[in-house]
Amino acid sequence: MAEHPKPGILPAEAIAALKAQGVIACRRRLDDDQIQPASLDLRLGNVAWRIRASFLPGAGVPVQQRLEDLALHKLDLSNGAVLETGCVYLVELFERLKLPADLAAAANPKSSTGRLDVFVRVITDGARAFDTIPAGYRGPLYLEVSPRTFPILVRTGSRLSQVRFRRGVSRLNDLELLNLQAAECLVDAAVPDVASGGIALGVDLAGAALGGVQGFRAKRHSGVVDMDKVGALDVEDFWEPIRLRQGGGTPGLVLDPGAFYILASREAVHVPADYAAEMVPFDPLVGEFRVHYAGFFDPGFGSADAGGRGARAVLEVRSREVPFILEHGQTVGRLVYERMAGRPEVLYGADLRSNYQGQGLKLSKHFKPLR
Repeated sequence: MAEHPKPGILPAEAIAALKAQGVIACRRRLDDDQIQPASLDLRLGNVAWRIRASFLPGAGVPVQQRLEDLALHKLDLSNGAVLETGCVYLVELFERLKLPADLAAAANPKSSTGRLDVFVRVITDGARAFDTIPAGYRGPLYLEVSPRTFPILVRTGSRLSQVRFRRGVSRLNDLELLNLQAAECLVDAAVPDVASGGIALGVDLAGAALGGVQGFRAKRHSGVVDMDKVGALDVEDFWEPIRLRQGGGTPGLVLDPGAFYILASREAVHVPADYAAEMVPFDPLVGEFRVHYAGFFDPGFGSADAGGRGARAVLEVRSREVPFILEHGQTVGRLVYERMAGRPEVLYGADLRSNYQGQGLKLSKHFKPLR
């Protein structure tokens, strides 16, 4: 009798098998480092369309049909092109999917994309929700790209988003999460706050994550960020470091409406090898701000087995319509954990030269270390 595939998030080896089986189809071979421990990076194709507005095609409607009405002009990405702030672009990705009936997928911005306030969402033909690829989907993938703070330079093959493949139900419930916290110390909180299948993270405003720096506030009217160049930019040209005031009582931070901030979690995070995690959107009923981008955390993130000693979650935060006082330790998001369908042979960390293993308060990989 045939053995049923194990439910859970597919590891790198299973993703490679999907490529070999034709479930993942590409117009050119995968890059050597494109498959991550629990996800696949997605690559921009040759053309970007500047579109009038974001959209969802709706059931039964292909994306190309909507583009006929919404496209303003084309940009050739083969030699690179600048995407301007406040504009919305759509790019067909190199990767296409032919998912079987028992396999679904979900997309998310890569960490470096979110830390630059670049809003990206995957769209499929017939989509009624962003970043959600239903089981059995067969067709192309498109990426909506909208830089919110910095203009960006992208080219064919740039990787702004990633996708996870999921079979069955894999998310831990509250009791399972509490048991795993007791066994593995997922977050280094004295009394972990577990609710709705997620474990709470607070914000560090005491400057512990980076020597007295509470966070960074993005500057407006900056230069262009080349999305494919690592360690090339000076922090001060794009960011204002927010330093802790001495003797000022309980540390806090007033969020300016519309401003974009990079902050760090108070707790260090650990993702065991047999699990994957994701930051879920913040509950808007708790305050007039939001953690701007959800994010994937791969197996081994912050793990001593993979060269880490716990790692802070970096938070991309934006206030809403009014100024809002954020207090040290205030809950700003929740991590949900899911079972892996198998343990990846290589974990997030030193073996992959991962950019954010063991991180504290850290900007995207495009910037030089803060002086």
